Amino acid sequence: MELLNHWINGVNDILWSYILVILLLGCAVWFTIKSRFVQFRMMGEMIRLLGDSAGKEEKGEKHISSFQAFAVSLASRVGTGNLAGVATAVAIGGPGSVFWMWLIALLGSSSAFVESTLAQLYKVKGKDSFIGGPAYYMLHGLGFRWMGVLFAVLISVTFGFAFNSVQSNTICAAWEGAFGIDHTWIGAILTALTLIVIFGGIHRIARVSSIVVPVMALGYIALALGIVLFNITQLPAVMETILANAFGWEQAMGGSVGAALMQGIKRGLFSNEAGMGSAPNVAATAHVSHPVKQGLIQALGVFTDTLIICTCTAFIILCSGVPLDGSINGVQLTQQALSNEVGSIGSTFVALAILLFAFSSIIGNYYYGEANIRFITSKRSVLFVYRMLVGGMVLFGALASLDLAWSLADVTMGLMTICNLIAISLLSRQAFLLLQDYVAQKEAGIKSPVFDKNKIPELKDKARCW
Repeated sequence: MELLNHWINGVNDILWSYILVILLLGCAVWFTIKSRFVQFRMMGEMIRLLGDSAGKEEKGEKHISSFQAFAVSLASRVGTGNLAGVATAVAIGGPGSVFWMWLIALLGSSSAFVESTLAQLYKVKGKDSFIGGPAYYMLHGLGFRWMGVLFAVLISVTFGFAFNSVQSNTICAAWEGAFGIDHTWIGAILTALTLIVIFGGIHRIARVSSIVVPVMALGYIALALGIVLFNITQLPAVMETILANAFGWEQAMGGSVGAALMQGIKRGLFSNEAGMGSAPNVAATAHVSHPVKQGLIQALGVFTDTLIICTCTAFIILCSGVPLDGSINGVQLTQQALSNEVGSIGSTFVALAILLFAFSSIIGNYYYGEANIRFITSKRSVLFVYRMLVGGMVLFGALASLDLAWSLADVTMGLMTICNLIAISLLSRQAFLLLQDYVAQKEAGIKSPVFDKNKIPELKDKARCW
């Protein structure tokens, strides 16, 4: 096990030292400029679209609403990365890592817009709902089936296996810290619950996520804001600490700026998934009148995840005075920070929050794998085996070490992100054409733009469901 962990860490160093940092930041900056800062200038439209779609479902048809698609993708985003991932970033990379998490979210939301808009453009009709995602725009947009299959394999392993092992590992660690319950029992219960939900398909996953996600997110934000307001006088000092550790001369000389940059980007990507190629799989299932609508809503999901929920966790940790020397790591650092602020109930609250956050992520993660398994093969036996293996990895994560679970997730996440960023870079022009069409309709006074492929000749043969 130690040899495996050492090898995985070596691959991680190569991936994250140069390749991914350059690709992630390079694409995010390029998309931001080419879209004329879509993530900022259309913020009001994002919020309006989400509000309009909440509670709306197509009568008599098995469509996934835009809000439900947002909830499933947010269920995957809002999980371990928000409570344990932020704590890990701060413990290893220092307070400066929070700044780099903010930056990758602000810029990376443009990548989320591009990939989800493309997923809508290239979606196809499935048996019960629309289906799509990176594998489909790699096949129909680029004409590279091999690339689509490669991505499908990577995301199925990353989300169904690696990420879900991290989620279950964190749930077990939180419950052991709060209640002293053995990992084996929690792992067995989680595995059973996971199998019950995922055998119900995307519609059950969407229904569960659309209920659980808003409740858990609002509850956690309310607690965090309460703690921040109680410590309002510390906020200037906390902000100064974050910025000083992100850019300070002393930190640069000591190499901690590099550590903060890497941890911020790694944990930021793990949390908000912008450009990774995960959210487009569920974005494609939404029933909307224009591809840009879901692109905007998914960009909003990045802001919700990192700028609100991750920031709440970071401020709790930095306001609490818990040691950042590495003696406490992961979710237990967040538990200790909350306990310092609100007493022993803080540890219990985190354990319950982690259960909701991470379990919703497990079922959201599974759907990403299922959608891509279906791209590779339509055999029900293969999907059955995959579902059982996902359940097995939930149990494995409950029993594995924290370091091994995170290291494995970092490697597979890095590989699928590289694959997706190459594809959306080559296809990004099409997303910008759609954005121009949407904005033109809004400027013409049309409240709810509708995509007509005949008005954009370049996209006429691309849009199979429009």
